[in-house]
Amino acid sequence: MNLTDAQRRHLRSLAHPRKPVVTLGRHGLSEAVLAELEQALAHHELVKVKVGIGDRDARAEVIHDMCERTGAELVQRIGHVATLFRRNPEAPKVSLEPVS
Repeated sequence: MNLTDAQRRHLRSLAHPRKPVVTLGRHGLSEAVLAELEQALAHHELVKVKVGIGDRDARAEVIHDMCERTGAELVQRIGHVATLFRRNPEAPKVSLEPVS
């Protein structure tokens, strides 16, 4: 799924008040964390993940790996927090179009 700039901007505005629901520690992306992320994406579609490992390059690599393994799209990354989006085809909850 490729998000347009307008959709990405809209998702950023929706994610702004949300808190991270998944936290990665120093042990990295384990199967348990990946399962929790899958569950959060299926339920919420738009989630924030706090990545508390390594330096900037290590975090970028882990976030890229999370997106590949879950099929999620990176909406934005600020410091240690990444916002991910994955559409739930059975029950969409988040609108990709801004309400006028």
